[in-house]
Amino acid sequence: MKKLSARRVMALALSGLSLGLHAQTTTAEPQQVVYLSASAWQQARQDWLRVVLRSTLEGSEPMAVQKQLKKVVDEALGQLRPQLQPHQMEVHSGAFGINPRYNDKGKIVGWQGQADLVIEGRDFGKIGQAAGQVLRMAVESAQFSLSREGRQQLEAEVQSQAVQGFQQKAQQLAKDFGFAGYTLRQVTVGTVDRPTPVMPMVATARMVLADAAPSPIPLEGGKDEVHITVSGSIQLR
Repeated sequence: MKKLSARRVMALALSGLSLGLHAQTTTAEPQQVVYLSASAWQQARQDWLRVVLRSTLEGSEPMAVQKQLKKVVDEALGQLRPQLQPHQMEVHSGAFGINPRYNDKGKIVGWQGQADLVIEGRDFGKIGQAAGQVLRMAVESAQFSLSREGRQQLEAEVQSQAVQGFQQKAQQLAKDFGFAGYTLRQVTVGTVDRPTPVMPMVATARMVLADAAPSPIPLEGGKDEVHITVSGSIQLR
């Protein structure tokens, strides 16, 4: 019997190892796999309002402008605090800054300061009334949205509807193809939110500043929409 060289034996061993690994890693492709998706959406009345009040002042000295702005904000807070109520009407300070003003030669000719105050909550009427009565501050913008609790509740409801739609569609597909049921292989849940526009209140702000007797700001909310899609694959059985 002819003897094999050491090199030949090594090559055969490696070849056998390669075949063994290939046999172990090669698996049969899954059969009766179907890809599908189902969507659901729902609207809900916006229950949260955020109003930004702004005061802008100018002067020749930055510290003087800062002092005046601080006084305006302190007076506004003192005017609003007696009306505050958790979740219904809340207030907190916003942006505050002093910036130089330049002439056409790049020289500083003065200073401009800006201070914001934010009123937000669920009581739209109360917030509109308060925003229209704050002295020396004008309404810069108003934004309606869903509160955190409202959004969580809406997303939970829409997600349940989307999942039920996915299950019903999967069961119907199994029936149409002549199978008794299905096994869930992979699933993905995606949420699409419609951005809430911020309404600038420039005209209203001018009226508030010009009016000696400030009046309530008319505010009306809309609706928010949540859209959820459930997609994935099933194996018919």
